[in-house]
Amino acid sequence: MATAMQRDLGLTADQVRARVARDEKGSRTDAALRTSLGNAYAGGWLTGDRLVVAVTDRAAADRVRAAGAQPAVVTRSAADLDRVKSALDRHAAQAPADAVPGWYVDVATNTVVVLARGDARAARSFVRASRVDAAAVRVVASTEVPRTLYDVRGGDAYYMGGRCSVGFPVTGGFVTAGHCGTVGTATQGYNQVAQGTFRGSSFPGNDYAWVQTNSNWTPQPWVNNYSGGNVTVAGSTEAAVGAAICRSGSTTGWHCGTIQAKNQTVNYPQGTVTGLTRTNVCAEPGDSGGSWLSGQQAQGVTSGGSGNCTSGGTTYFQPVNEILSVYGLTLRTSGGGGEPPPTGCTGYEATYTGSVSAGQSVYQPNGSYYYSSVSGTHRGCLDGPTGVDFDLYLQKWNGASWVDVAGSYGAGPDESLSYNGTAGYYRFEVHAYSGSGSYSLGITNP
Repeated sequence: MATAMQRDLGLTADQVRARVARDEKGSRTDAALRTSLGNAYAGGWLTGDRLVVAVTDRAAADRVRAAGAQPAVVTRSAADLDRVKSALDRHAAQAPADAVPGWYVDVATNTVVVLARGDARAARSFVRASRVDAAAVRVVASTEVPRTLYDVRGGDAYYMGGRCSVGFPVTGGFVTAGHCGTVGTATQGYNQVAQGTFRGSSFPGNDYAWVQTNSNWTPQPWVNNYSGGNVTVAGSTEAAVGAAICRSGSTTGWHCGTIQAKNQTVNYPQGTVTGLTRTNVCAEPGDSGGSWLSGQQAQGVTSGGSGNCTSGGTTYFQPVNEILSVYGLTLRTSGGGGEPPPTGCTGYEATYTGSVSAGQSVYQPNGSYYYSSVSGTHRGCLDGPTGVDFDLYLQKWNGASWVDVAGSYGAGPDESLSYNGTAGYYRFEVHAYSGSGSYSLGITNP
């Protein structure tokens, strides 16, 4: 993933590490403010090194500053913008697909954008027919020609008369794009061996589906990184607008870019699809149904797009959490199955869960590390199961290797540590001195 981000976003290796850490922290802050601000929340986005959160009153702006983000006072709340977009959705039949490629909420401008290809008169007529506040809508010229991406080949492909890509493995099967098959359609795996059956599918309107696999197939928490390895899926925390994102597709491999908007409606020739996420990542036919990741967090499955990976383009994905919720599915993650992890560490900025075997070590966050741009206190709290002896270490990169800078290694399952350090790259090590099992780790960093 880091190599693809360097290539597609023009970043150095150090900049990739810093951006991933920034995006994760900003997305957590945005999610917390979305909940706490209620109707005053008008959307959040990452720009440069800042998280900007729009609000509709100045009192809420003070709360945004207190959370470490930059406020922007605007006229319309996120709920107001969603209502405008919903009105457009209800009148989608008035938007000819050849002239109006789609529409979406643009939180950075506090408007709903309606895309117009060629003459903008059809787009303006569509807006008028929807009877929405014209001041809340911007008609923007576009060259996009959205299409679904049916002809998937190679890699983690599956076959069903055509070919599509596995999105994310879930308990009992996998999720993918709805336009790839209807309920009852049989699938074969990449090796042409009988694989499973579509048990749910929705397209148009939505673009999601799930396939129940047979006993010959074991869903694993992995995504092909097209560099000879896998990216392990750790969860499905939704990334913020402006966050970096990468996708896996069997035609063009790994490509990365940025989340541009959420809740976009796309007007495909086959019908309108709502609730998609808009990105500037490229895709081509054969990438449909594939996986989208921000860090190790699952984001969605490829729906369709415009352009290609030679000249660039726009691609949309169907958010994965909606698919999991609709069908009651459980995402396969690095935490695996078995007993749920303990939950004794509370009050920390971030919490990570996983499992570790006797004599082994695992690293957090998510098998990686984080970057602290300022000096300050790093705190960690480890909660393990009864009957084991787990230890906790904080490590810092010295330019050549990881070195322990703090540790807590009493006889028992629970540990905590605090370390006042300078700026740099850090990670926590969870070591199973004896015994195996699930754990939770709370982390707060400067």
